[in-house]
Amino acid sequence: MIGLYHPGHSLIHRAPMLLKLVLLSLAVLLVGSLGELWQLGACLLGVAALFLVARVPLGAAWQQIGPILWILVIAVPVQALFAGWTTAGLMAGRLLIAVALAALFTVTTTVTAVLEGFQKLLRPFRRWVDADRVGLLLALTLRCIPLVTEIVSEVIEARRARGTQGSLLALAVPVVVRSLYAADAIGEALAARGLDD
Repeated sequence: MIGLYHPGHSLIHRAPMLLKLVLLSLAVLLVGSLGELWQLGACLLGVAALFLVARVPLGAAWQQIGPILWILVIAVPVQALFAGWTTAGLMAGRLLIAVALAALFTVTTTVTAVLEGFQKLLRPFRRWVDADRVGLLLALTLRCIPLVTEIVSEVIEARRARGTQGSLLALAVPVVVRSLYAADAIGEALAARGLDD
């Protein structure tokens, strides 16, 4: 799941959070500008090498990147239908690389380091932006991504157990309802701690 740190002592783990964030942003921009499938293939090999350098176990890497494949199973044929297989392949490659790089960032960076980094980054703007609130927002975002992923997995598992293979709407409705219940519970917890203003 996105947002789960995997402990380690690699060069990537030890790199400062802001440096990793800048490099992640530049890499995603670079990948977005590539227009050849072989270039994206080379980037995928580079990302795989970074996972090896970071010594991220295969299971942890798959747990991070695997969910995007479900989206690609739907998105690639649709994209190919409207724009051709080359364009669909480029879209899939860019998305896969971006998610893999983001996953590498999250498995090699603690949430505490991310929050502290963003608070440092926003301190010069404290007159206009509450750095602590932005840090809280970021922490909630990082927590909610795996939470929603878990909800989707549970709904899919429940559908399999019942032997139903309904439409996308039949999957989306229980996911949205359960996500809203979770958001309500988080909101109540924040209000109980005095963060409701």
